[in-house]
Amino acid sequence: MKTWLDPQAVSVPDDLRAAVGGHPIVAETLVGRGISQPEMALRFLDPEHYTPASPYELPDMEKAVARVRQAIREQATILVWGDFDVDGQTSTALLVSALTELGAKVEFHVPNRFNEGHGIHLPTLRRYLDASIGLLLTCDTGIAAHEAIQEAQARGVDVVITDHHSLPPELPNAFAAINPMRLPEGHPLRELPGVGTAYMLVRALYDDMPSENLLDLVAMGIVADVMVQVDDTRYWLQRGLERLRTAARPGLQAMMSRAEVDPAYLTEMDIGFRLGPRLNALGRLLDATPAVELLTTDEPSLIEERVNELEGLNQKRRFLTRQVYEGAQRQIADDPALLKYAVLVVSGEGWHTGVVGIVASRLVEDYACPVIVLSENEGVASGSARSVEGANIVEAIRSQDKLLNSFGGHNMAAGLSLPAENVFAFRRGISQTVREMLGTVEVTPEIAIDAYLDLGDISLELAEDIARLAPFGNGNPPLVLATRDVHIKSRRNLGRRGDHIELKIADAEGNEQRVVWWFGDMDALPQGRFDIAYTLRANAFNGKREALVEWLDARPIADSIPLETGPRYEVIDYRGQSVHDDLLKELRQQFPDELVLYEGMNRAIEGVDRYNLAQAETLVVWSVPPGPDTWQAILNEVQPQRLVLVGKEQPT
Repeated sequence: MKTWLDPQAVSVPDDLRAAVGGHPIVAETLVGRGISQPEMALRFLDPEHYTPASPYELPDMEKAVARVRQAIREQATILVWGDFDVDGQTSTALLVSALTELGAKVEFHVPNRFNEGHGIHLPTLRRYLDASIGLLLTCDTGIAAHEAIQEAQARGVDVVITDHHSLPPELPNAFAAINPMRLPEGHPLRELPGVGTAYMLVRALYDDMPSENLLDLVAMGIVADVMVQVDDTRYWLQRGLERLRTAARPGLQAMMSRAEVDPAYLTEMDIGFRLGPRLNALGRLLDATPAVELLTTDEPSLIEERVNELEGLNQKRRFLTRQVYEGAQRQIADDPALLKYAVLVVSGEGWHTGVVGIVASRLVEDYACPVIVLSENEGVASGSARSVEGANIVEAIRSQDKLLNSFGGHNMAAGLSLPAENVFAFRRGISQTVREMLGTVEVTPEIAIDAYLDLGDISLELAEDIARLAPFGNGNPPLVLATRDVHIKSRRNLGRRGDHIELKIADAEGNEQRVVWWFGDMDALPQGRFDIAYTLRANAFNGKREALVEWLDARPIADSIPLETGPRYEVIDYRGQSVHDDLLKELRQQFPDELVLYEGMNRAIEGVDRYNLAQAETLVVWSVPPGPDTWQAILNEVQPQRLVLVGKEQPT
């Protein structure tokens, strides 16, 4: 259970409340997130009220535009060099599409994760240089590729970098280096991803030509790369989501159809959990080149072929992710001392490097600390890091550079490679660095509640009103709502593997609500009465809109109602007696309005467990409830007048 942080009281100005309208929770959330002026709120909620920054505010933009236009005029081959994650794929597709529309002679290369890795692979670059390319244009990579860029420039091939990764101590000797990290903190362009940075170059190249047809790609990259959704990044994501809903490119339309995403109701969650992972599967498991083809072609047969490929690889990705995650958890269970370090570092022989980043993210959620997951192969450990607020993971990794082969990334995510024999020393060293970063602050799991609601207040209308604050994500998290004093009425597993749980909860007034707990744990469900924390969103399923409540956490109620006793119940007690096989049949004949409570019995009993109760005049307690809180919750739910106590012990 996490530590709950209750919402702070906020004062909403009258002019803001009038400008925002709708449910009070919307204006209250805006104030809680530092938006207290009507003009600020309108710019946040409605992109029509926001004016994006000029692309020319990025350093080297004028030089880059002039050099690319020169290459187009001279019909020199422009090589677009991308990356294999979704941000890199969409960046590459965006530049290829735009340059082709401008009449350029363009080729592209997306490195193979396993043969080339991130960045500019020098042997591969040399083959292109030998083939007489005229200009090297990078996207989502290149800012730290000193050696490769130096060689290209020395051989007469100018390099224009578009990247957004952390800056090295010295910039490479490129013709132009466009990177929003070169801007001061707080600049509206600073949080752009790779595809957003590439889009700024295209906006400048296009002059007055419309570029809205590229915004579907921009939205994909922003969400998939988990960028901070502020300022221009939020604006372009809003515009990109509009494009995806109304006029997405054919490849993305086909992906949505296969993933059963209704374009009209598409949200950032569909990108993050349904579309993005499918594209990522290519780069994680094979070669991302087909993804760029899918995103740039109008050919139906090629689109169908590529979408089928994505589906197969996505299934494989899920299997491999589960395999590595379970392996990591076993390693932690076998060696609990791993959790004493400030950074949780786990490594396994032969773990698939394409899914270690996903596993690292899940482990961060589990343990609330920075996590590095490494795969060991032929003496080399390579993998991914994910972090928590306050711990700049790429700088922490940089502090151990003498132990590494290579590394790169952001403050919250990074990739690295090192000799396997250095893993132990690396774990100690990086933990010391992160401990210094975090100071004396102990990182404990917390959940900040935005607002408390009564169960009866939950509705589709409220979910749609809250959705005005979307898109949600890094920098604008979904609202965490909570309801006090509920109990579970029923529960069942969901999903082909039963990984998820569907619950029905109720409050003391009889209001009921369906709740879904993704990757839930039946054993962790609370007994008796509890407070629940959840997210609320409008969901579209089979063409029907509904309010979807998603479980986040539960907090047992400390002052549970004491067990009620006394003359309220008629009690028939069979405990301690020899119970013959026909007793249940006789009881049913004697008390037609009965409910039989049983759990964990080997024999087949027609009855219900504690999660599937209903009101009944007679409650036959066939098996012993696990504790007084559970027993009281059962009595509250069934409200019997008569108790028949058989009390068979559950087998161990």
